[in-house]
Amino acid sequence: MTAPNRNVLWANALVDELVAAGVDAVVASPGSRSTPLTVAAAGHDELRVLSQLDERSAAYFALGRARRTGRVTPLICTSGTAAANYHPAVMEASEARVPLLALTADRPPELRDSGANQTADQEKLYGDAVRFYKDLPEPAANDRALRSLRTTVARAVATAEGADQGPVHLNVPFKKPLEPTPVRGDVPDDLPAAAELGRDGPYVDVTAGAPEPGDDELRALAAELSEADRGLI
Repeated sequence: MTAPNRNVLWANALVDELVAAGVDAVVASPGSRSTPLTVAAAGHDELRVLSQLDERSAAYFALGRARRTGRVTPLICTSGTAAANYHPAVMEASEARVPLLALTADRPPELRDSGANQTADQEKLYGDAVRFYKDLPEPAANDRALRSLRTTVARAVATAEGADQGPVHLNVPFKKPLEPTPVRGDVPDDLPAAAELGRDGPYVDVTAGAPEPGDDELRALAAELSEADRGLI
């Protein structure tokens, strides 16, 4: 079955890739611009949607859950000042090396710098505090764009949970309609639904060796410990 519009298709593909990358829950806060993401998350059988009204509280909740599980718990919020409320937790996640993924919905590019309601500069909003940032393109209903989207999402999760764990940020613009309203001709009939583009794993397979000290480092450490009166490991 073809998605009713390209926003639905795009959001479904994004959420599918989160699940493929091992995500089991998201923390969502209310807002209209993030509707496609929230609806996609709520409609996925393998994903829990944890609701938090306040974005600052949501970010710290996701931070705490990541500390407990060791896995990223993505955040979903609407555009404007909502995204700014994630900043304190993003900074803490960066310093504490805790995986965090902020999915900030945004107005389309033509509404930026125009004084449009609830529109702010969300590009690189968190500066150098994030390990990876991407301002995603507007939703598109073609296979190449969907594959690029899924690759980016997989990379974001892999970076957040990689050797240098920390926060990552994906800015996700949407035009109206934000709800799953059918739009004639918006999605080609011959394009597979987002679920049919899925795989058993993420589009980016990350294989990282476990960091271990070499023989020289171990010998040097053993020598220092043997000379210490009260060695501490």
